[in-house]
Amino acid sequence: MTVGPVVAFLQGEGPDAAGRTLFDVLAMDNVALEHTHDFIQWLFPLREPSRAVPDAPALADAEVEAIRDSAMAQIALAAATDRMEAFYRATHDWLMPNDHNHLRITRIIRSLRLLVGDDQADAFKAAILSMAEATRAPISARSRGYWATA
Repeated sequence: MTVGPVVAFLQGEGPDAAGRTLFDVLAMDNVALEHTHDFIQWLFPLREPSRAVPDAPALADAEVEAIRDSAMAQIALAAATDRMEAFYRATHDWLMPNDHNHLRITRIIRSLRLLVGDDQADAFKAAILSMAEATRAPISARSRGYWATA
């Protein structure tokens, strides 16, 4: 079976649209993660096209199944989840009523639910909510609502 570019990326076998490998993205420092806006669609793909990055790929059903069945893609998603959780623990710019990271968080939760499972999606969501609660961040009800239904 021929795999699409997102599956190849998550298996460590192909680049994203900017020519970065999975390993390049995972190695980005927090400043680069904050200011680069076209990687999250590759780390945490969805079936729906991205409104923020319209040329980012959207998953077909066969790609969803390929990612679910690929041990390497599952390892990549676990590593990406760990990296993004570390990013949110180390940075605080997102702890405000509205921020572009809130959309990323929603995407991560939805992608994990689709590609890995409810337990991992809920664990990431719980970690994010814990960080917000611990800092008493004024995250908007709208963002919290998106996370709750993701």
